[in-house]
Amino acid sequence: MSDQAPGLPPPRPIPIRERSSILFLERGQLDVIDGSFVVVDQRGIRTVIPVGGITCLMLEPGTRVSHAAVCLAARAGTLLIWVGEAGVRLYAAGQPGGARSDRLLYQARLALDDEARLRVVRRMYSIRFQEEPPQRRSVDQLRGIEGVRVRELYKLMAQRHGVSWAGRRYDPQNWGGADLVNRCLSAATAALYGISEAAILAAGYAPAIGFLHSGKPQSFVYDIADLFKFETVVPEAFKVVAAVQSGRGQIDGMAIGEPVGAVRRRCRDAFRRTNVLARIIPAIEDVLAAGGLAVPEAPEEAMPVAIPPPEPTGDAGHRG
Repeated sequence: MSDQAPGLPPPRPIPIRERSSILFLERGQLDVIDGSFVVVDQRGIRTVIPVGGITCLMLEPGTRVSHAAVCLAARAGTLLIWVGEAGVRLYAAGQPGGARSDRLLYQARLALDDEARLRVVRRMYSIRFQEEPPQRRSVDQLRGIEGVRVRELYKLMAQRHGVSWAGRRYDPQNWGGADLVNRCLSAATAALYGISEAAILAAGYAPAIGFLHSGKPQSFVYDIADLFKFETVVPEAFKVVAAVQSGRGQIDGMAIGEPVGAVRRRCRDAFRRTNVLARIIPAIEDVLAAGGLAVPEAPEEAMPVAIPPPEPTGDAGHRG
């Protein structure tokens, strides 16, 4: 029996780079009604969501999802992630059809080979800090160096925006216990983690097999998100907090309102402005290629990647 929705052709996934980034949903019922992917609020009002044009849906407390909605999201290649308030805890994530044995084995071989793993970590360092890492350093040593530089970056960015800063401190078990700047930073990084995980899965890799980070379900997500964090979401969080602490209450002529919500909207705009969705999968391939191991040939029976790039137009010399 086919699981195709009656009267509708199966959706053709839109490439990641052509999608909107992320959408947070709370206190509503996700369903497929009259052929449309909708969220129904407590008053029964439907809001249509263009599910095939979104990279990731973050489902916060109070969200319920029907079987039909999960099926349609999977066929459209849209990742569903069940998270805590503001996305600071991840409970479960979907799988938009991307996992492939050849990609997973390649990633695992790189992670298990000490020399290859070190080369991958060194490439991540060079991308993140725009300079070559120190020579003759282990992965653990580079992790320590990176941690010091990241703490200094946070401190400098707080000074630049005039934000009170006591360090990056928050408890995922107690969202309300963190200060405003840490709540905004957590919301900002959660948005980046969502689209990074969606890209990793779409490319056929495993979020858990990391290189600099390890031992967590999203280790590779943290590795990849860190390449973009300080050029995209962290500045937006500090801008919002600076506007709140200064009493201005607005940025670029726009009222802030609730700070965490403002951070999410500004992160969405930053993703679009920096074209990050078009850059994540090439960055994944770049850092993995630095490991120096041959990419295995996909078996004939292998499924295609979940969201393939669009077919180029024009001849080989034409930049489509």
